[in-house]
Amino acid sequence: MGISGVSFEKSEGAVVFDMQPSANPTPAAERTAKLADPGFGRVFTDHMAIVRYSQDKGWHSARIESRANFALDPATAVLHYAQEIFEGLKAYKRDDGGVNLFRPDANARRFRDSADRMAMAPLPGQVFIEAVEQLVRIDRDWMPGGEGSLYLRPFMIANEVFLGVKPSAEYIFAVIASPVGSYFKGGPAPVSIWVSENYTRAAIGGTGAVKCGGNYAASLRAQAEAIQHGCDQVVFLDAVERRYIEELGGMNVFFVFEDGSLLTPPLGTILPGITRDSIITLAKAAGTRVREEAYTIDQWRADAASGKLKEAFACGTAAVISPIGKVRSASGDFTINGGNAGPVAMGLRKQLVDIQYGRAADPHNWIRKVF
Repeated sequence: MGISGVSFEKSEGAVVFDMQPSANPTPAAERTAKLADPGFGRVFTDHMAIVRYSQDKGWHSARIESRANFALDPATAVLHYAQEIFEGLKAYKRDDGGVNLFRPDANARRFRDSADRMAMAPLPGQVFIEAVEQLVRIDRDWMPGGEGSLYLRPFMIANEVFLGVKPSAEYIFAVIASPVGSYFKGGPAPVSIWVSENYTRAAIGGTGAVKCGGNYAASLRAQAEAIQHGCDQVVFLDAVERRYIEELGGMNVFFVFEDGSLLTPPLGTILPGITRDSIITLAKAAGTRVREEAYTIDQWRADAASGKLKEAFACGTAAVISPIGKVRSASGDFTINGGNAGPVAMGLRKQLVDIQYGRAADPHNWIRKVF
């Protein structure tokens, strides 16, 4: 599954959204109060996008409407067989008041790849992007200022009513939005990582490369174990040999070496992160050697001790880049770069954030202006 070089023709599954603005939008004063400190994923905007699918009609009934509960029959397929996928992307406010999306075409492609793996109806890329853009437009007043952003959560669930193990014949695609503040108050702080030796995230042939809820549910016990050991995040090893670094509970991982090169685990059983792909592209454009190779926990420990490894960092949509300062496991602990954030991670983070907010040139045509 790749995410680079994606484009969609306007004719590909184009739909017209029926606009049904909320009759009771959040009062301006209440909205302003919520935007003062929204946190992450706790505050939601007034509207949502929704498109329905059935085998006889295809994708239909596209609407922007008031955010509201779904009415689901107790026998709805998603509740029993977990046919569900989702995406995560952000809208960023430029200094001129306009709004950018960052690589939404890549999210749309990954969404289709996820649907294919989960035997779900493929959503045309143009429908995905149009739903996101229309929601951003109608809820533009929910855009936070500063380093805040509007987090967008497209998702699809199987909503046929039946009890039987087969792909659903009906689906709901929806997009909701949540204003979020800066992920790190006071700047990115190095995180501590717990190495999971008892639980694995994915196996070859499984759904590791898919953004489905089941992957995250399976990671929660290991994440709880990490917290019990005083760590911020968990890192998983491969399911076969229990040696090779794969990814964190919700982020990809990179390693920076003394020769300036970067290494990141290869795709296959891990999520093809859009931030991951962007970092690889930026690093290569700057002349940095980037290797997508297997890397063991023993190598990580030895390279950190010898000084060969200079930095390690995790990356994803929410935090962009998080430096890794300390690694803990049942076999012992070690630190990277004295537990401090390194210049490579912070430099790449600034490059990405500046492009996202329109403060820097966009040589790779990643930005899509909503308005």
